[in-house]
Amino acid sequence: MPNPPVPLALRVLRGNPGKRPLRSEPQPTRPPTCPEPPQFIVGYAADEWWRVAPELHALGLLTRIDVPSLAAYCSAFASWRQASESLARMAANDPVTNGQLIKTKYGDAVQNPLVSIARKHAADVVRYASEFGLTALARSRLAAGINAPQPPRGKFDGLLR
Repeated sequence: MPNPPVPLALRVLRGNPGKRPLRSEPQPTRPPTCPEPPQFIVGYAADEWWRVAPELHALGLLTRIDVPSLAAYCSAFASWRQASESLARMAANDPVTNGQLIKTKYGDAVQNPLVSIARKHAADVVRYASEFGLTALARSRLAAGINAPQPPRGKFDGLLR
């Protein structure tokens, strides 16, 4: 599967090891203050919005057109947290299976649907978070461009411009 295109701002932060010319791309206007969350972002999603949005805005990674993507991240985060908390409550009531299994009406044991829900939303959270540089790997890629070691300078460097 080919690598997805990387926004210009992230390419600049990571550095340009290939020394290819960087093509400019349209830059959306950055609002002077952190954008408000959409009205449907409530509860855990709103808590997550106010935890990450100010940081992203300060780094210049949150503009008005990024609001829907961040809202999707926050919504997935809220769904993951709710499913995880429900599983934790079930685990407290059933220490044998830790809430991972439930009984059907026929008496068979099957996987609790909350396990699949939590897993799906956790994968969504990680995928969205990496788009905004909120994961350790995404941050290390950014830091590699900022703190990349400079090649040793030779005695003839700088003679030709």
